[in-house]
Amino acid sequence: MARPLLETIVVPIASEDDADETCQAILDTIDDEDEHPTIHAVHVIEKAGGAPDKAGVEQREERAARIFDRVGAFLADESVTLETELLYGTDVAATVLDRARELDATAIVFTPRGASRWLKLLSGDVERKLLSQADRPLVVLPRSDQET
Repeated sequence: MARPLLETIVVPIASEDDADETCQAILDTIDDEDEHPTIHAVHVIEKAGGAPDKAGVEQREERAARIFDRVGAFLADESVTLETELLYGTDVAATVLDRARELDATAIVFTPRGASRWLKLLSGDVERKLLSQADRPLVVLPRSDQET
């Protein structure tokens, strides 16, 4: 028997605003009566791979804690199982994909980040890498500020 698409999902969260946007999109998508997903909210601290890091690890870990607090508060009264995890890696997309594989996740769920093409090109475009390298379903949920 096939597992439900949203049974065990990995949800990469980039920022506090992204936490709100993504959590709302997930709640708008799941059917409360039938679906009780396990949500693995992950935040990746990108390591520079030998170069100086953009910010101190402690500062970025504190930011991640605020992000996870936001996710926890948003989903506290919902019929979901929430796990949060801080990950470290030199490639954000590869780190997310590796964790999804380790968890045998049924899908990776995210909302697109608003950024210019130049910014995406310079930042490595995590979304594009997820789309081109995923070995499991990706669910891209609409942002509330986008027309449906």
